[in-house]
Amino acid sequence: MAHKAGLFDLRLVIAVLFGIYGVVLAVVGLGFTDEADLAKSDGLNINLWSGVGMVVLAALFAAWGLLRPIVVPDEAEKAAGNA
Repeated sequence: MAHKAGLFDLRLVIAVLFGIYGVVLAVVGLGFTDEADLAKSDGLNINLWSGVGMVVLAALFAAWGLLRPIVVPDEAEKAAGNA
């Protein structure tokens, strides 16, 4: 019987990493950005918007991984398929 890749699915690992980095950037953008930083970026809070984008991307990767899981065949099915 086949089983799902679960936590070993690379899409979920990527989603977690993007989520962590995105939350960190969003917090830095919300709480630790001053006028000098905004002046360097032409008034755009780059940390905030990059963080929001990364969190959205993490959600997309997680949804993709959960809605379309990778099915790993068992050894018996592999042997039957090769014979």
